[in-house]
Amino acid sequence: MMTEVTMTMSNLHPGFILIAVGLIALFVPKSLRRPVLAAGPLLGLGAVLTLAPGTNATLPFINGITLHYLHVDALSWIFALIFCMMAAIGGIYACHNSNRMEAFCSMTYAGSALGVTLAQDWLTLIFFSELMAATSLFLIWCKKTPASRQAGYRYLLVHMFGGNLLLAGIFLKVSAGDYLVMPLAQGPWDTAFWLICLGISINAAVVPLHAWLVDAYPEGTVTGSVFLSSFTTKVAVYCLIRIFAGTDFLIWFGVLMALYGACYAIMENDMRRLLSYHIVSQVGFMVAGVGLGTAMALNGATAHAFSHILYKSLLFMCAGAIIYATGIRKINQLGGLAKKMPFTFWCFVIAALSISGVPLFNGFISKSITISAAAAAHYGSVELLLQLAGVGTFLSIALKMIYFIFLAPDNGVVIKREVPKNMYVAMGIGATLCVLYGVYPELLYRYLPFTMEPYHPFTVDHITQSIEMLGMAMLPFMMYLPKMEPHTALSLDTDWFYRKPFCGHRDRAVLSVLCSKPGAWQYLGGII
Repeated sequence: MMTEVTMTMSNLHPGFILIAVGLIALFVPKSLRRPVLAAGPLLGLGAVLTLAPGTNATLPFINGITLHYLHVDALSWIFALIFCMMAAIGGIYACHNSNRMEAFCSMTYAGSALGVTLAQDWLTLIFFSELMAATSLFLIWCKKTPASRQAGYRYLLVHMFGGNLLLAGIFLKVSAGDYLVMPLAQGPWDTAFWLICLGISINAAVVPLHAWLVDAYPEGTVTGSVFLSSFTTKVAVYCLIRIFAGTDFLIWFGVLMALYGACYAIMENDMRRLLSYHIVSQVGFMVAGVGLGTAMALNGATAHAFSHILYKSLLFMCAGAIIYATGIRKINQLGGLAKKMPFTFWCFVIAALSISGVPLFNGFISKSITISAAAAAHYGSVELLLQLAGVGTFLSIALKMIYFIFLAPDNGVVIKREVPKNMYVAMGIGATLCVLYGVYPELLYRYLPFTMEPYHPFTVDHITQSIEMLGMAMLPFMMYLPKMEPHTALSLDTDWFYRKPFCGHRDRAVLSVLCSKPGAWQYLGGII
């Protein structure tokens, strides 16, 4: 039974707390900003832990409309929990940062993600969704380079388009008197259905609407990219579970995402672009689970979103530490960092084994639920294709990145500056949680929102299957190791279709001259 409450000191919206932390960080001097960013998000985490399921706080709005801005059930609570956990880890990682705007935007971005998660009405959802888009943009622009400025503009255009689609669909719903967020999978599949689905799919980076992510996230600041990797796509996954669970065409879009992202990652040389492609791939597992729509599959999507935030943020934190220390982003320009940055190395190994679904790490206890759900629903081809995507993940991250960044012969990489201790603390917390949830899966399973039969990840079949898939990746990597070294090149993706029309006559003329010269595509990537 829902309990109508008003906002009190004992029942604060955790998103409002994070936004307040961002505002405080914006105005206080640098000496105080560090403790505010490190400790402030813990207040939001405490607020989540005190929220009671069934809470529904409301606020009167215009024309008799009531805003349900704080709705707590099992699904919204577990997403709110991981978002606050990530805000706390990200706050520690970024607390050395002197950029006021970045501090404000990172916390407001995280708070807005909580605003979407805890919203029960369409108007509150669209408000916080747009606030997410605006604040995340500045995490790219705060890098203050020509590449980040251009990527930010493209990011803005894509999210304006997706936001307007979502707004148009919500406008149709509200005009029809449907104010509350409700499941739409059972129909009618009308104009509002498709507009809302497309708007959320853009935020989820559903292929072929995904290229904005790989374009923008690598150009964000070292600390900002950690936040970017954690919120937008996972908020979209939450919305898909809430609104489109059981929409069967999402199964195949999810499979496509899982395979597409893994294949492009294998070819990539830029560390953060490679990791960004794996956001697309891993979110594909979640989207497929949403499409399957069974309780097991939806729990799998929820669990994998939870795990993904932990290990993907850790991967971005490790990559950020390497970039901070060396100034290098290209994998083939690194090597020998296991001895020079041992703590980063071991944290990266834990994150890589987690994303690869190795037993005793958190990716194994979440990814396998979705794969098992596909088998239980008699989607054998989906089960097989998702397993193949897992092979690509192990090949490109656990093997390629670990070897060529940390274990390959030293390329003379110089550590130009020491990594701040707070970054190491955040990485250590992330690595600990990846192992903790992998060893004790009940810490996560007990909070999964949908009722299903007990799931046991550590069965002989699951472990054997995982080892077989990983062996399939390791054998060709060892056999063709000299050819596995990544090369500097630009991978053409679907963003070509909206970059190309904006390429001016001057750029086309330059391209026609350079088209036969080495580096032509890299030059084109810089001017568009």
